[in-house]
Amino acid sequence: MRFSVDGEYLDRPSFRVEGDSIVLLDQRRLPSETVLLELSDLDGFVEAIRTLAVRGAPAIGAFGGCALSICYSNGVDTAYERLKCSRPTAVDLVNCLDEVKTAFDGDGVDGARKRAMEIVERTISACKRIGEVGAELIFDKARVMTHCNAGALATLDWGTALAPIRIAYRDGRDPFVWVSETRPLLQGSRLTAWELVQEGIQHKVVVDSASGYLMRKGEVDLVIVGADRVCRNGDFANKIGTYGKAVMAHELGIPFYVAFPETTFDRGCACGDGIPIEERGEEEVVEFAESRISPSGSRGFNPAFDVTPGEYVTGYITERGILDRDDLMKKTT
Repeated sequence: MRFSVDGEYLDRPSFRVEGDSIVLLDQRRLPSETVLLELSDLDGFVEAIRTLAVRGAPAIGAFGGCALSICYSNGVDTAYERLKCSRPTAVDLVNCLDEVKTAFDGDGVDGARKRAMEIVERTISACKRIGEVGAELIFDKARVMTHCNAGALATLDWGTALAPIRIAYRDGRDPFVWVSETRPLLQGSRLTAWELVQEGIQHKVVVDSASGYLMRKGEVDLVIVGADRVCRNGDFANKIGTYGKAVMAHELGIPFYVAFPETTFDRGCACGDGIPIEERGEEEVVEFAESRISPSGSRGFNPAFDVTPGEYVTGYITERGILDRDDLMKKTT
């Protein structure tokens, strides 16, 4: 995916490594502003992940790996634990940090830097393959519903849920996307819609609670979402609101797919009950655009993710192919 900053077209919208710094597109500022941040220290790396300047499971995994390798170059020995704790639900972060730490333990700074860049390239390659595999599901004029942002911003390039749509569009098909806004931080209406505008793909933004209405009216042909952690039995965590879409799709006979790379699979987690769910600050719920929208006496509850049981999933779109639940359990153990 290409995007424009001050008239200059750049590739890989999530981030890039430049020497001992990481330059990232600040996703908190989109779509009104395209602002590049240059970070070079552990505090900045952790803050970028925690505050969602960089977000999306594959992206924060690769970002965390690159950040850790830079910290090793600078002799910061507390980096692994602090980066690991910056966000708890997306397993890609831990998986990639572990890879870079192992490389450092074996081959020092050079090994860590090499492994971090291998993770970046592998993530991009895996997501492109996910797009190629999943594009067979996107027939001409298909109406696809998404949730949150699982595009190039969340994965370095191509995306997971958006990759099949992107490749189908480039192959000459004309998909239409229902973009679920994704309260409370609006990753759908801010980020997914921004990517689709950049690409020229037809879409409309809808409030999250319109999903059932659209499905019931026959306006949705299939649902594709990303994932932050997938368990051995096929249960998966994704942005809050995913579970409800899966249940409605199942009830109405609409195919429901989950797209993710290998780094999102958690071999150590047997089922969804073992997934830690991040709870974010209540201000994200009771405020909007930094203005209070709930009464001052009201409190907010803000789980960032929910867990969808594997029985609601039609198929898992991976770089290995489209797997059913049984295939997933066989091929990822």
